Amino acid sequence: MAKILQIETATAICSVAVSVNGETISFKEEQGQNLHAANLTLFIDEAVKAAGLSYQELDAVAVSKGPGSYTGLRIGVSTAKGLCYALDKPLIAIETLAMMAAGYLAENPNYSGLICPMIDARRMEVYTTVFDSSLNVLLPTEAKIIDEASFDTLLSQQVMTFLGDGAAKCAEVLTDPNAKFDAANFNSASYMSRLANEAFSNRKFEDVAYFEPFYLKDFVVTQPKKQQVQG
Repeated sequence: MAKILQIETATAICSVAVSVNGETISFKEEQGQNLHAANLTLFIDEAVKAAGLSYQELDAVAVSKGPGSYTGLRIGVSTAKGLCYALDKPLIAIETLAMMAAGYLAENPNYSGLICPMIDARRMEVYTTVFDSSLNVLLPTEAKIIDEASFDTLLSQQVMTFLGDGAAKCAEVLTDPNAKFDAANFNSASYMSRLANEAFSNRKFEDVAYFEPFYLKDFVVTQPKKQQVQG
């Protein structure tokens, strides 16, 4: 029985879960700004204790690898890698958008349309991709600026459900009748369980020393312009 600790910090939601054989048995999560650094290790301890396990009884640590918040991903991945080093356990990385789509399908098992998870990337840009109802990837993951013509070919063919913290701001421009929106939270470590268990069964592990989050875009630090020196 694979017992896996799961960590999700790609958005403003700090989320931890423990699963056994692909089923979530405990989780702890909270939404808010700047939660991850202060609360992640506390949430991990609470979730492991609520599952009735010790850290050594865990078989692996799974982490949401991105795309998403640069700072959030660094905190989540560094914490997961530290646990793997300390416990001598394998590291599993789960693509954040795939986790969101898997969560939607877990809550809507009879759904047969397309799924478009979106993570807010400021203004009208989102990190996004498109899955079918079998979690096959139909479009590559990208940072996409959304306008009225976005996804028009796919939307002309069938229903597509948009979800995630980037979807709400797109509702005003994505007005095709086949565009549906679900405001529920799918950025939850509890929805990582099936994907993490499959990765464990297939021994799809990451190199703990070299693994880095999937940022998708480079982190850019802006600096104020220097004042001109008058001669």
